[in-house]
Amino acid sequence: MLRFAASPTGDMHIGSLRVALFNYIVSKQRNEDLIVRIEDLDKEKNIEGKDDEILDILNLFGIEYSQVIHQSQNVRFHTAMALQLLHEKKAFSCFCSSEWLEKKRKEAKEQKKPYLYDDACRNLPDELVIDNLNPFTIRVKKPDEAIVVKDHIKGEINFEPEDLDSFVIMSQDKTPTYDFACAVDDMLNDISLVIRSEEHIKNTPKQELIRNSLAYEKKIEYAHLPAILNDNGEEVSIKDDASSVKWLLEEGFLPSAIANYLILIGNKPPKEIFDMSEAIEWLDLSNISKFPVRFDIDMLRHVNKEHLKNLDAKELSRYVGFADAEIGELARVYLEEVSTTKELKSKIAPIFAKKEIPKEFTEDAKIVTESIKNAPYFDEYDDFKNHIMKESGLKDADFSKTLGFLLTGAEHGPDVAKIYKYIKNYIGEIVK
Repeated sequence: MLRFAASPTGDMHIGSLRVALFNYIVSKQRNEDLIVRIEDLDKEKNIEGKDDEILDILNLFGIEYSQVIHQSQNVRFHTAMALQLLHEKKAFSCFCSSEWLEKKRKEAKEQKKPYLYDDACRNLPDELVIDNLNPFTIRVKKPDEAIVVKDHIKGEINFEPEDLDSFVIMSQDKTPTYDFACAVDDMLNDISLVIRSEEHIKNTPKQELIRNSLAYEKKIEYAHLPAILNDNGEEVSIKDDASSVKWLLEEGFLPSAIANYLILIGNKPPKEIFDMSEAIEWLDLSNISKFPVRFDIDMLRHVNKEHLKNLDAKELSRYVGFADAEIGELARVYLEEVSTTKELKSKIAPIFAKKEIPKEFTEDAKIVTESIKNAPYFDEYDDFKNHIMKESGLKDADFSKTLGFLLTGAEHGPDVAKIYKYIKNYIGEIVK
């Protein structure tokens, strides 16, 4: 079983989508189920409807899953596991106040040391715990031995005992902490492999310690995907417009192209342009780069253009508001200069829109318009052109510029001779 975990606290960004894609691909390779876990324990940050938005995006990208679990539904299990650890003396109640802990953090910072909890409450006598009416958290006892994790991308990672403290697993309001909930849920769902961003490496020893303390014997495999960096060398976040999946879709990038690009970067694919079914055939986690990769919007534009070129004409036409192979072929002409469906629409729309005639074309445009309206249907462009030229009395540049503007809506559009065969059936709609 694999899982894709997402928080309903904001728009999905490309780093999260990349994790979802890799989980889906590997689940197919292993013939294991993929579940979606909505990590909704932070009620203050949850945004209504974001869980449905996450599922909509997964569906749009063709990411199949067998089950959706909301983490908040498992709180009773988290509580039971915490009580078990207390009973077995593998966890303890901590009465240290927030003010006291903050003081300790400041002292560590002043001494330029990482803050680690000092186990002040670890060995309190039972009578002091039972009789203590102050609010308390629950902490799991820190490890005595190193925690060793085998990562499909990073290799073997050792976490020494001195790098971990006795950390909180249940807050004062008895809400499970992130690491505790994740560790328990992965255990409950029999997760075999966790694929996630490398920012979560710091969570790995904590989650391993929790499961070890609960005597969970199954060894979970890991694959921590390298970070995706923006142009400033910082890890992408939802604050970067270009890293928002919603923004990319609105800008006219195809889901297939976005998926292609996110699987491509930091990888060793047999070819540059591919679809998900092909990636399932050859993707190998051991080939993923250990180092951060840069998000290159220009490369994504290139990949997107190639995916648009690979669409059949009728399907391509749908992205510009038609269901006609001829308009699809017309759009393909414009793919020489654009690379997204949004840009493509901006080229096709003026052809069918009411023309705002520039002053220098006004008189000639009236003449040519009337000639076109009164003209019979011509299958060949040369016949059409010669007829309109004869009827309008215009010649050379005056004629070609005016005709080009009336048919394309642009002063510097493509050669009319090249596109006439795709628009000849729409002349009546184009020239009004």
